[in-house]
Amino acid sequence: MADRTSSSITVAARRPVVMSVIADFAAYPRWASGVRSAEIVESGADGRPAAVRFELDAGVIKDRYMLSYRWDGDAAVHWDLAQPGSMISEMSGSYVLADDGGGTRVTYELAVGLRVPMIGILKRRAEKNIVDTALRGLRSRAEAMPADPAGSATGGSHD
Repeated sequence: MADRTSSSITVAARRPVVMSVIADFAAYPRWASGVRSAEIVESGADGRPAAVRFELDAGVIKDRYMLSYRWDGDAAVHWDLAQPGSMISEMSGSYVLADDGGGTRVTYELAVGLRVPMIGILKRRAEKNIVDTALRGLRSRAEAMPADPAGSATGGSHD
Protein backbone atom coordinates (compact mmCIF):
# COMPACT_ATOMS: atom_id res chain seq x y z
CA MET A 1 0.00 0.00 0.00
CA ALA A 2 1.10 3.57 -0.62
CA ASP A 3 2.58 5.74 2.13
CA ARG A 4 -0.02 7.60 4.18
CA THR A 5 -0.23 11.37 4.54
CA SER A 6 -2.01 12.82 7.56
CA SER A 7 -2.92 16.29 8.80
CA SER A 8 -5.31 17.81 11.36
CA ILE A 9 -7.28 21.01 11.76
CA THR A 10 -9.72 22.38 14.33
CA VAL A 11 -13.15 23.37 13.04
CA ALA A 12 -15.42 25.75 14.95
CA ALA A 13 -18.42 23.45 14.55
CA ARG A 14 -19.68 20.38 16.41
CA ARG A 15 -19.01 16.84 15.15
CA PRO A 16 -22.52 16.22 13.72
CA VAL A 17 -22.22 19.39 11.61
CA VAL A 18 -18.75 18.48 10.36
CA MET A 19 -19.82 14.91 9.56
CA SER A 20 -22.90 16.17 7.70
CA VAL A 21 -20.57 18.21 5.45
CA ILE A 22 -18.36 15.15 4.87
CA ALA A 23 -21.43 13.02 3.99
CA ASP A 24 -22.88 15.63 1.58
CA PHE A 25 -21.04 14.38 -1.52
CA ALA A 26 -23.21 16.38 -3.94
CA ALA A 27 -21.62 19.54 -2.49
CA TYR A 28 -17.99 18.36 -2.87
CA PRO A 29 -17.42 20.21 -6.17
CA ARG A 30 -18.17 23.45 -4.29
CA TRP A 31 -15.55 22.96 -1.56
CA ALA A 32 -13.25 20.00 -2.32
CA SER A 33 -10.55 21.19 -4.69
CA GLY A 34 -10.24 19.05 -7.81
CA VAL A 35 -13.54 17.16 -7.36
CA ARG A 36 -15.63 17.79 -10.48
CA SER A 37 -18.47 15.45 -9.52
CA ALA A 38 -19.41 12.97 -6.79
CA GLU A 39 -22.33 10.61 -7.42
CA ILE A 40 -23.72 8.36 -4.70
CA VAL A 41 -23.99 4.88 -6.20
CA GLU A 42 -25.18 3.01 -3.10
CA SER A 43 -26.38 3.92 0.39
CA GLY A 44 -25.89 1.85 3.52
CA ALA A 45 -28.49 0.73 6.07
CA ASP A 46 -27.81 3.91 8.07
CA GLY A 47 -28.74 6.05 5.04
CA ARG A 48 -25.21 7.34 4.56
CA PRO A 49 -23.36 6.76 1.29
CA ALA A 50 -21.69 3.34 0.99
CA ALA A 51 -20.27 3.82 -2.54
CA VAL A 52 -19.51 7.05 -4.38
CA ARG A 53 -18.22 7.59 -7.93
CA PHE A 54 -15.89 10.58 -8.32
CA GLU A 55 -14.60 12.57 -11.24
CA LEU A 56 -11.32 14.24 -10.34
CA ASP A 57 -9.43 16.98 -12.14
CA ALA A 58 -6.44 17.84 -9.97
CA GLY A 59 -4.00 19.26 -12.50
CA VAL A 60 -1.92 16.38 -13.81
CA ILE A 61 -4.31 13.79 -12.31
CA LYS A 62 -7.62 13.51 -14.12
CA ASP A 63 -9.57 10.36 -13.35
CA ARG A 64 -12.88 8.64 -12.56
CA TYR A 65 -12.99 6.11 -9.72
CA MET A 66 -15.32 4.74 -7.04
CA LEU A 67 -14.78 4.63 -3.27
CA SER A 68 -16.52 2.45 -0.69
CA TYR A 69 -17.28 4.02 2.72
CA ARG A 70 -17.58 2.74 6.30
CA TRP A 71 -19.11 5.16 8.83
CA ASP A 72 -18.64 5.17 12.60
CA GLY A 73 -21.44 7.53 13.61
CA ASP A 74 -20.11 11.07 13.91
CA ALA A 75 -16.68 9.86 15.07
CA ALA A 76 -15.08 8.66 11.83
CA VAL A 77 -15.47 7.64 8.22
CA HIS A 78 -13.06 5.35 6.35
CA TRP A 79 -12.85 4.69 2.62
CA ASP A 80 -11.16 2.35 0.17
CA LEU A 81 -10.92 2.22 -3.59
CA ALA A 82 -13.78 0.06 -4.92
CA GLN A 83 -13.16 0.67 -8.64
CA PRO A 84 -9.79 2.01 -9.79
CA GLY A 85 -9.50 4.64 -12.45
CA SER A 86 -7.10 4.99 -15.33
CA MET A 87 -4.47 6.73 -13.14
CA ILE A 88 -5.45 5.91 -9.55
CA SER A 89 -4.66 2.30 -8.68
CA GLU A 90 -4.93 2.47 -4.86
CA MET A 91 -6.65 4.79 -2.42
CA SER A 92 -7.67 4.61 1.20
CA GLY A 93 -8.26 7.21 3.82
CA SER A 94 -10.26 8.49 6.73
CA TYR A 95 -11.63 11.49 8.54
CA VAL A 96 -11.48 11.04 12.33
CA LEU A 97 -13.41 13.60 14.40
CA ALA A 98 -12.85 14.39 18.08
CA ASP A 99 -14.43 17.00 20.34
CA ASP A 100 -12.05 19.93 20.87
CA GLY A 101 -13.49 22.53 23.21
CA GLY A 102 -16.50 24.03 21.43
CA GLY A 103 -15.29 22.69 18.10
CA THR A 104 -14.06 19.54 16.42
CA ARG A 105 -10.54 18.30 15.74
CA VAL A 106 -10.54 16.69 12.28
CA THR A 107 -7.71 14.38 11.24
CA TYR A 108 -7.59 13.47 7.55
CA GLU A 109 -5.43 10.53 6.48
CA LEU A 110 -4.89 9.63 2.82
CA ALA A 111 -2.91 7.06 0.84
CA VAL A 112 -2.93 7.13 -2.96
CA GLY A 113 -1.22 4.80 -5.41
CA LEU A 114 -0.83 5.83 -9.04
CA ARG A 115 -0.40 3.70 -12.14
CA VAL A 116 2.15 6.24 -13.39
CA PRO A 117 5.49 6.38 -11.58
CA MET A 118 6.06 9.59 -9.62
CA ILE A 119 9.11 10.66 -7.63
CA GLY A 120 8.40 9.99 -3.94
CA ILE A 121 8.97 13.51 -2.68
CA LEU A 122 6.71 14.99 -5.39
CA LYS A 123 3.98 12.46 -4.63
CA ARG A 124 4.14 13.15 -0.86
CA ARG A 125 4.06 16.90 -1.51
CA ALA A 126 1.01 16.49 -3.78
CA GLU A 127 -0.76 14.31 -1.18
CA LYS A 128 0.01 16.84 1.58
CA ASN A 129 -1.41 19.62 -0.59
CA ILE A 130 -4.58 17.58 -1.29
CA VAL A 131 -5.07 16.81 2.43
CA ASP A 132 -4.41 20.37 3.64
CA THR A 133 -6.60 21.93 0.93
CA ALA A 134 -9.43 19.49 1.72
CA LEU A 135 -9.22 20.27 5.43
CA ARG A 136 -9.35 24.03 4.82
CA GLY A 137 -12.35 23.59 2.48
CA LEU A 138 -14.10 21.34 5.01
CA ARG A 139 -13.50 23.86 7.81
CA SER A 140 -14.78 26.77 5.71
CA ARG A 141 -17.94 24.88 4.69
CA ALA A 142 -18.68 23.45 8.16
CA GLU A 143 -18.21 26.81 9.88
CA ALA A 144 -20.67 28.37 7.43
CA MET A 145 -23.34 25.73 8.14
CA PRO A 146 -26.26 26.58 10.41
CA ALA A 147 -26.70 24.35 13.46
CA ASP A 148 -29.78 23.72 15.54
CA PRO A 149 -29.68 24.40 19.32
CA ALA A 150 -28.78 20.73 19.99
CA GLY A 151 -25.71 21.20 17.81
CA SER A 152 -26.66 18.89 14.99
CA ALA A 153 -26.78 19.89 11.36
CA THR A 154 -30.05 21.16 9.98
CA GLY A 155 -29.55 18.86 7.01
CA GLY A 156 -29.39 19.37 3.30
CA SER A 157 -26.88 21.27 1.24
CA HIS A 158 -26.19 24.86 2.30
CA ASP A 159 -24.26 27.60 0.56
